[in-house]
Amino acid sequence: MLPARFQPILFAFIMSGFMAFLMSGILTFINLGWFSGFFQAWINAYLYAHACAFPLVFIFAPLSRKLSMRLTQAAGPRISDN
Repeated sequence: MLPARFQPILFAFIMSGFMAFLMSGILTFINLGWFSGFFQAWINAYLYAHACAFPLVFIFAPLSRKLSMRLTQAAGPRISDN
């Protein structure tokens, strides 16, 4: 187990890994179609994508969290305007 202070870094690494893996696979297929070297091309694209995505997720996660909190309402009882 890692200390809690590493949670934001680990979150960014895992989230960027999932997103880069899925998006690189989808875009590789869209751009090149299915061919005999598809998985090699996908992994190659994934390595580049994750190298870019990790620092971007780490940088933009706090902004995304703040923006999503502003755009949503807290759960709980509300006083109606009636």
